[in-house]
Amino acid sequence: MKIKRPKSRLQKKADRGFKGYPVATVAFYGPDDKHATKVAVGIVVDESDEPKNMQRWFAEDDLRNDPTIRDEILEFIKSHAVRTVVMTDRIIGCPHEEAIDYPEGQKCPQCPYWAIRDRWSGDVLH
Repeated sequence: MKIKRPKSRLQKKADRGFKGYPVATVAFYGPDDKHATKVAVGIVVDESDEPKNMQRWFAEDDLRNDPTIRDEILEFIKSHAVRTVVMTDRIIGCPHEEAIDYPEGQKCPQCPYWAIRDRWSGDVLH
């Protein structure tokens, strides 16, 4: 039986739906689908724009349970007058960055879990 935790303020903001721009995008990454060790937040100013003002947080343990990081994310969002929060409902891939942490076009050698999985669905690739 899975225990349901109360929703965080960040999740409640995401649940409100589209309220206009600027939009904060929140994405979680980790070495597997159970432990988020990185969160990236980008600010999209208008619909024709790419995310700007990108901020990343890292942790050894699952940072989704870290109230300090959660508060820093909320403050970052507030400082950019964000009206809408869009957040992934799962960990969507490896926390390491291609062409920065490992060569472009290769699989991350530190995260074998993601080497055989689709980052969006988590399904094993054939």
